[in-house]
Amino acid sequence: MLSVRDVLQKAEKAKKRKAAIGSDIDIDEFIKEDKKEHETVDSIQDVPKKVKDTLLKVGVDTSEEERAGSFLQMDQSNIYSSSISDSIELMNLEIALDKYNWLDQYMWNVVSPDGDKYTAQTALREQEEGTKSGYFIRSKPGTKEVFPMQACMFIGDETVMQTAHNIIIAEENSELHVITGCATGDDIASALHVGVSEFYLKPGSKITFTMVHNWAEQVEVRPRTGITIDDNGTFINNYILTSPVKTIQSYPTAYCSGKNSKAIFQSIQSGQKDSIIDVGSRVYLNGENSAAEVISRAVSHDESKIYSRGHLAGTVPEVKGHLECHGLVLSDDSLIYAVPELEASAANLEMSHEAAVGKIDEDEIYYLTSRGLTEEEASSMIVRGFLSMDITELPPELANETKKMTDMSLEGM
Repeated sequence: MLSVRDVLQKAEKAKKRKAAIGSDIDIDEFIKEDKKEHETVDSIQDVPKKVKDTLLKVGVDTSEEERAGSFLQMDQSNIYSSSISDSIELMNLEIALDKYNWLDQYMWNVVSPDGDKYTAQTALREQEEGTKSGYFIRSKPGTKEVFPMQACMFIGDETVMQTAHNIIIAEENSELHVITGCATGDDIASALHVGVSEFYLKPGSKITFTMVHNWAEQVEVRPRTGITIDDNGTFINNYILTSPVKTIQSYPTAYCSGKNSKAIFQSIQSGQKDSIIDVGSRVYLNGENSAAEVISRAVSHDESKIYSRGHLAGTVPEVKGHLECHGLVLSDDSLIYAVPELEASAANLEMSHEAAVGKIDEDEIYYLTSRGLTEEEASSMIVRGFLSMDITELPPELANETKKMTDMSLEGM
């Protein structure tokens, strides 16, 4: 556990440190102080209609039907938080820290404040300004809530730097599902989002975390995520990005520390316009019989660049891991760069990878056009089919909801 002094010292030393990968950003171009404090709302239905429409595009249902609770942060203001389920706690992180004196031990444990300047600035901001943006979610021991919690990080002001620190805990033998959508207002040209998320899965627990991004074209995005998984725990992460963004760099890291622990990362990325997308997943297989899958589908349009990364590290015998990256290049001016990495530091383990990048098969186009489709319709159908993935190990209700969110994200492609 890091003390406040330790956090500040680490963050201060790293506040100018570039990330190891991805495009660099001049943080000083963005406003770190709130231009205005957004007022809280009594119901998520009370947000303006144009905000509601944007939230719907990232899977956030303002009617809250078939949701266990909702959280909404606008810029740095936590404007709404409500838990409907008796088995799950949801609240602003600052409130949670006041309520639970043990929560400090989970802060900056699986994501370090000195990882790079994005984590450092987040840590400095929450300590120096005395306000902690972000959410706390905790499923109680032995509970299994079918309906997901939903959370949204929304940017409403121009050139703002939005930061959030989220703590998600699944207690022993519990099951927790989270849908999180990130978006900007229609009139936002430029902004920076940094989201630090720390997941803690206790023995026998399960978390599914589905994230949909719908940013403005000039928004810079830097999520920083760490996950630790105990005995017989399972973490499933689904990520969907099909809209333009200036740059995004994300490399969530899971530590399968427990016996029979498991991590699954599945991502869908569609590069649009001149977006630079650098997204990957890393899993350390440290526990006996632990396992991991990292699966990605990427399509590059226009002048976009996609870097699809995956790293599996087996540190003990009898672990299994598989990396799979498939990409379609749809423009001569675009790029897909697949970077699969396997690292074995123990004998008698099983790890594999496959990567394939190419273009649409002309025979498939010919087959569909011969049956009445235009070439554009045929290409769109092939791309949508390529990006569609079966989301594994989800309850039927949540699997249907995730498919609906994916289909909505792919509309118009």
